[in-house]
Amino acid sequence: MQSLNLPKYSFKIQTKEQKKYIFDAFRKKFVALTPEEWVRQHFIRYLCEERNYPSSLIAVEMDMEFNKLHFRADAVVYDRQARPVMLVECKAPDISIRQEHFDQILRYNMQLKVAYLVVTNGLEHYCCRFDPAQGKYEFLKAIPDYEEITG
Repeated sequence: MQSLNLPKYSFKIQTKEQKKYIFDAFRKKFVALTPEEWVRQHFIRYLCEERNYPSSLIAVEMDMEFNKLHFRADAVVYDRQARPVMLVECKAPDISIRQEHFDQILRYNMQLKVAYLVVTNGLEHYCCRFDPAQGKYEFLKAIPDYEEITG
């Protein structure tokens, strides 16, 4: 798989019937190793290992519904009171991050109403925070630590 702009982590990978699978420690099962899954697994490990996000407070591939439309968030981070605080959208490394991806995560956020949104393709990472006083999102220079988003 492609090298990413994230630390290198070791993963359990297996091949079955000429198809590769990666073990997702969050979902406790092997899942198809697609380029997007490669990014998702690296990014959530990055959140836990480099930014101190508790793994027990991250939901992966969370099903949601808004206006009778079903969608699945790549990852949702919760605070210690089980309130969602961050929404993460992952794309494959060969997908350039565009406005449509921010529009997608903003639609998802109509359901969750979190303060922090992240869009990543493993090479570029964009994080923004909603400023309720101004009613708009501001882009951050870095992915914040867990205590910064919950403190």
